[in-house]
Amino acid sequence: MTTRILPAVGDLDAARSVTTLLSQLPDAEPATPVGDSTQLIDTLARLAGEALDELPEVVLVHERIGPVPALELIREVSLRFPSVGVVLITADASPNLFANAMDSGARGLVTLPLSYEELANRVQAAAQWSAGVRRHLTSGNEVFTGPGGTVVTVTGAKGGVGATVTAIQLALAAQASGSTVALVDMDLQTGDIASFLDVQFRRSLVDLAMITDISPRVLSDAVFSHSTGLALLLAPGEGERGEEVSDRSARQIVSALRTRYEIVVIDCGAQMNGANAAAVEMADVALLVTTPDVVAVRGAKRVVRMWERLQIRKAEETITLVNRFTRNTEIQPPLIQKITGTRVASAAVPANFKELQASIDSGRLHELDAKSTVKQALWGLAGELGMVKENATGKKSGGALARRNSGGALKNDRGSIGRPRRRRDGSGHGPGDSEGTR
Repeated sequence: MTTRILPAVGDLDAARSVTTLLSQLPDAEPATPVGDSTQLIDTLARLAGEALDELPEVVLVHERIGPVPALELIREVSLRFPSVGVVLITADASPNLFANAMDSGARGLVTLPLSYEELANRVQAAAQWSAGVRRHLTSGNEVFTGPGGTVVTVTGAKGGVGATVTAIQLALAAQASGSTVALVDMDLQTGDIASFLDVQFRRSLVDLAMITDISPRVLSDAVFSHSTGLALLLAPGEGERGEEVSDRSARQIVSALRTRYEIVVIDCGAQMNGANAAAVEMADVALLVTTPDVVAVRGAKRVVRMWERLQIRKAEETITLVNRFTRNTEIQPPLIQKITGTRVASAAVPANFKELQASIDSGRLHELDAKSTVKQALWGLAGELGMVKENATGKKSGGALARRNSGGALKNDRGSIGRPRRRRDGSGHGPGDSEGTR
């Protein structure tokens, strides 16, 4: 049987050495080495999206891979691609590292400098284990068919721009279309999802922070099942305890969630820390929420530049949502796109807080009227971001709010940017321009 091997080696000299030895192994089919953790995850996700059989049997992870540390990367690969055998390449052969590698999900450890015999033995053992797992998966009722759930992070350019409302409505839209959805409050000090959804809870993110192996049962104990069907993982009630959630534990939590839910929406708030920075880095979609005013747009630019400096996310990989939009504002979406260097979502959210106030004050944001222009815009955004399932007819499920026309805009979406509707009196102002929404 041919063994497909994907090396993840950042150092060029080490990559050449690994490739040379792998080419000498019998029945081995080594792939071109990937240079960092992001490229490895993207490659595996693409292959898994095609078919289970397209995944390599063995992944070799070099100890100096980056930007995600080797052990955390092994854990993520093991959680998202359970049929792949991962082997760590390291110069440290201590029992402590060996134990940590096994806890992270590695199937073996190869010490540097590499020897042909040791490498062959570890690769063969990992390949046999992978083959056994795949036989088990394909013989059962549940077959692993993809790279895991989609992670969407929602970050505010500054406080009060509407990031939490956006995260909640995106999660509700995805859940209404038939997806299993987890909503995570990673605004660790000032998170308000529990207040918006009228939830009394005992467990929080902190309860998972110190756990090295988050099993499905442990995860389900920490998650609150909301009446809407959303699975909520909430910020701690005592804000100072948010410091207990490190970037490493955040990666483990997000990885565990995406293996159990099709959509994971994370409210990152407006304050950046190690935990929500890790979430943004791992996200499939990073949404940045701003309002069309100078202070908020400057804040959005500051966030984007910080992400780039810290190598968390590139500007062109970020989507900006304009909230509280009116057509007569001086700062228009094209200008925001130019200032931030991000892609601005095609649907903006109209300035109409009156629609939200009663639901927010009562803690019943999930019961927001379907006729609300704010809800229509946010549910339309969920369709634009690919969070809404398609039904058998090929149309987006979840009602007219999620259907697109041939031009890519959402029908009946009064919050989208486009030609203003005319009133019966012939004026060119739409519903979003009424005095009550300014």
